Order: sequence, then structure tokens, then C-alpha cells
Amino acid sequence: MRFIVSTSTLLKQLQAVNGASSSSTVLPILENFLFEIRDGILTISATDLQTSMTTSLTVESKEEGKIAIPAKILLETLKTLPDQPIAFTVDDQTFAVEISAGDGKYKLSGENGEDFPKIPTVENASAVNLPASVLSEAINKTIFAVSNDELRPAMTGVYCQLSPQHVTFVATDAHKLVRYRRKDVRSDAAASFIIPKKALNLLKSSLPSDDVNVSVEYNSTSAFFRFGNINLICRLIDERYPDYEAVIPQNNPNKLTLDRALFLNSLRRVVIFANKTTHQVRLKISGSELNISSEDLDFANEAHERLGCQYEGDDMEIGFNARFLIEMLSNLGGEEVVLEMSTPNRAGLLIPQTNDENEDVLMLVMPVMLNSNA
Repeated sequence: MRFIVSTSTLLKQLQAVNGASSSSTVLPILENFLFEIRDGILTISATDLQTSMTTSLTVESKEEGKIAIPAKILLETLKTLPDQPIAFTVDDQTFAVEISAGDGKYKLSGENGEDFPKIPTVENASAVNLPASVLSEAINKTIFAVSNDELRPAMTGVYCQLSPQHVTFVATDAHKLVRYRRKDVRSDAAASFIIPKKALNLLKSSLPSDDVNVSVEYNSTSAFFRFGNINLICRLIDERYPDYEAVIPQNNPNKLTLDRALFLNSLRRVVIFANKTTHQVRLKISGSELNISSEDLDFANEAHERLGCQYEGDDMEIGFNARFLIEMLSNLGGEEVVLEMSTPNRAGLLIPQTNDENEDVLMLVMPVMLNSNA
């Protein structure tokens, strides 16, 4: 089998799917790309058995066949070559691969393409179309709140709820929760599934910047994302997602409106002086003044800052883990945010003040208990 392709075109496609490959010691073939040629089209696949990606490109070839080529050595070689035509010659008996580029010849041993795991297809699937920009924004707004706790597998992915009214994405790690809802994207049928974090990270890095449509097909076990010439197939997390609506407090009479950037920068400074284990900051609100303070009694460190704010409600003091607030504020848009609270021991809600009526973002953060002596 022989084919010719441009180095830059091939490298770009390999980098697009490389994240799905696995450095598995159990199945060494997963460290390879699968190259399949049919009718002058080269299809490249990578998988770790849970998540698979494929892409295709046109090459010069009159033959058909398949070969598994080691991913790492191929990528490293292509990165150092200038943009030029490159020829691959594969020995169908020994699976030896010879690469010719300009004045260089490189040989490496591939593996039988037939031994590569079969890339799954999604059968009996339902489908929904999402603009790439919506999917990208949904991933960016939620993925930081996904849990890494393997004992709670349901929370290690983003929960996706489709309905005829809107599409909702939810992520939580029990300390913070994000609900991202779009009213301008709908699905004919109601459905819900949990997409693993790895698949979302791969989508995030490979979604195009121009606003193409992403076709999402899903059944009870897998989801299939298709855009441009890239396909991503992932196994869904087969768990029941916690009832997140029950956690969101409905009655929050205390509403604090702040400049998002000022609040964020103030927290970044004040947390430097906080306890290194709890990262606790104290918010004390009275009238139109917010006092943000932190202390680390072990090192006699403390910080106090005052911010002007708009506030409706009773004066109150509440403690939060500043790192959670910083993460949330960094992932929110809009110039102003509203922090809605009820009592110092109930969750607070961060809601951005934006003009986009199709986007509904809500972030919840659990408070931490304050020491009454301070």
C-alpha cells in the first residue's frame, strides 16, 4: 500500500484526533493511529476504547488497505518536517512502514490494522443539532465544575438535558454547581445523558471557531458528535445524575450586585492571606458596602478590602471558599454579577447580568462556616 499526502495537512488531522489515543500498557495497539485508505480517502482513527475520534482527508493513492502506525513517533517526525509532499509505503506482509520526505527516509514498524479495535457506530440513535459556538460555550461554562471523584461517577461528567423548550448542561462537584441553559436550541424529544469529561475536553479543543453545525446523535450507551470532517464517539456515563434542581435555593431575598472584574481581582488579592487549606474569605455586607476579609491565624496574615455595591436585603456575614468564587467569576461573562443569598448557611447563587436573553447561566456555591470569634 502506498499513498502521498502533504505533511502539514496530515499533521493537522493527526493533532485533531490524537487526544483520543491512549498510552495503554494492556493494549499497546491503542498507542497507534489506524490509517485506512479507500477510494483515495484516508480515514485516521484513534481510540482509548471509551472515546474514539476519526477524521478523513484526500490523498494520492490507487490502492486500498489499513495499517496501525505508532502515534508518538509519527507526530514527532511530522512536527519537524517542512510543508512538503510525503510518501508512505507499507509492506502488507510485515507491516513495516517507510516514509519518504524530500531527501529523508524513515522506517518504523506498524501493526496489523485488522487488530485495531473497531470504532463503534451509534445505532438506533436520536439526533439534535447544536451550533458549535453554543456547544463550545456550554463546555467552557461547565467543565471546571465537574467532579474528579471516581466514587461518584455520575458527577465526573456534564449532564445534558434536551427538551422541546431548551437545552440544559449541568456540572457539579458537591461544592459548586453550574447550570447553563440555552433557550434558542431545542430538541424535538426530551432526553438526558451524562457526557464524560475527557470527551468534552476533546470537543473543546477540536470544535472549529467558525459557527458550523454539530450533529449530536445519541442512544442509551453512546453519543456521536460530527462536525466538518471530524467524528467523536464516546461512551456515556451509565449512572443516574443527582437531582440538581432540589439543591438550588428558590427564595433568596438578599441580592448583592457587584462589578464582576473588581470583585474577582479583590478576591484574588485577599485569598493570598487566607488559610492555605480552607481558602476562606468573609463577606460582610452592610448597606451599600461590602467588606471582604481573610486571615491565616497560623502565620498572623490578614487582608481587608472594601468594595462599593448595590445591595437589597438584611445586613449579613457569610464565608466562602475563595477559590470556588474565583473559578466561577472567571468563567462568567458580563460586567456585573448578582450574588443571591438567603442565610449564611445556605448556598449562594451567582448570576451574570447579561443582555443575551437566550442564555441562562446560574452558578451555585456552598458557604463555609465562619469562626464566630473573628
